[in-house]
Amino acid sequence: MVVSRSLPMIEARSRLTNLPEELEREGEAGAVAVTRRGKPVLAILPWELYEGLAETLEIMADKKLTAALRRGLRECEAGKTIPWEEAKKRLRL
Repeated sequence: MVVSRSLPMIEARSRLTNLPEELEREGEAGAVAVTRRGKPVLAILPWELYEGLAETLEIMADKKLTAALRRGLRECEAGKTIPWEEAKKRLRL
């Protein structure tokens, strides 16, 4: 995850309600590290990034899903893919 900037806790508290718009305006997609005495204590991140992280953690916690993902990646790297039209036909079954 990319931390786009850091904010001291007191500054983050005063800017919290405007922070989503600020980040959107600046086009920053990473997390904001909120610091206390110079050390990161919280992360503020866009909801989409949070959902992606949560989904990744869920998949990684499931051994069967992780194995299937790795198998699929190996197959893709080996060129063992099928055309999109064929995949759509198979999914209609």
